[in-house]
Amino acid sequence: MKLSEIKKQLSALENVAFILPNGTYVPEHFHVTEVGLITKNFIDCGGKVRKETVVNFQLWDANDFDHRLKPKRLLDIIELSEKVVGIEDYEVEVEFQAETIGKYDIGFNGTAFTLLNKQTACLAEDQCGIPAEKQKVKLSEIPTQSSCCTPGGGCC
Repeated sequence: MKLSEIKKQLSALENVAFILPNGTYVPEHFHVTEVGLITKNFIDCGGKVRKETVVNFQLWDANDFDHRLKPKRLLDIIELSEKVVGIEDYEVEVEFQAETIGKYDIGFNGTAFTLLNKQTACLAEDQCGIPAEKQKVKLSEIPTQSSCCTPGGGCC
């Protein structure tokens, strides 16, 4: 989800909530401790140089249980980051502390933002020898053909 989409959703909400991939909510007293711009310059396994840029929200579960981040306040933080850091309309990822820092893509279910598990992938499958996935066929579904081999037919 791009930053512009998040801003649009925030403008229509009364409360900000994030749901983890396992269905539990990030505690409602969370803080957004960072809104930043992350640029990753790298080379893939096929030798192609790549650059990815995302907007990053870092959520933090503090022990101030009375804290509630309202949509207007988060919009203000985003707008300040756009001005000061030069953040543009990139895809947004969210960091949240669990056993380790988790990085998530973000979606929206109509009332809350959903944190979606990110996956790794090979960006140069054609270059690094990953075999194509084999088609699975049930032997019982293969049409039977009459044998072309007959005694004296020369095929055996």
